[in-house]
Amino acid sequence: MSAEFSIFELVLEASLLVKFVMLVLLGFSVTCWAMIFQRRKALNVAKKQLNDFEDKFWSGADLSKLYSETSAKNQIQGIESLFVAGFKEFARLRKSHIDNPQTIVDGTHRAMRVALSREVDDLEVHLPFMATVGSISPYIGLFGTVWGIMNSFIGLGSVQQATLSMVAPGIAEALIATAMGLFAAIPAVMAFNRFSHKVEKLENSYGNFMEEFASILQRQTAIEKQA
Repeated sequence: MSAEFSIFELVLEASLLVKFVMLVLLGFSVTCWAMIFQRRKALNVAKKQLNDFEDKFWSGADLSKLYSETSAKNQIQGIESLFVAGFKEFARLRKSHIDNPQTIVDGTHRAMRVALSREVDDLEVHLPFMATVGSISPYIGLFGTVWGIMNSFIGLGSVQQATLSMVAPGIAEALIATAMGLFAAIPAVMAFNRFSHKVEKLENSYGNFMEEFASILQRQTAIEKQA
């Protein structure tokens, strides 16, 4: 308890600028942790939705029926968004009486790529902030440390004889800023790397589905033209 109390005292006795630096780093840390929990939940939901929809899609369900069920939902996101965008564009181009199957497939593919871009943007929400916190927090903490140590040595210039007890508290309170910078940066970097990997895996899965779905539509269009 005494160690915790002494650290608390050092924070209270720090200079105004060092206190401001600590407050900024504390805000970064709290905000980053809130984003970490939010992203973790969102990416887990996206992964579960991907698995559930692929099970339905590859179970041999009728595509028109699956489109009707999916598009009737209040909220369409993830892989469902790609499927709805692709099938909607496919149906629109077929009604336009376009004879070239490749033109239909290319249009469908473009529609799904636009939907893919939007979904990846949604998955990457907050990741740039985590990367920024992980990059700049140690430097902000170091700035507070340098400032605090500089003030400690400036204070030594006004005394005749310097002792360790005179300079130690100032250096200690300054080093707290560096510790807080690392405390904010380390979780942010770890979360950013982990979530970036998950987003990349989801994007690859979406891309694979998009190519497979486009191939199915291409075969279906070729069969209809031959008939």
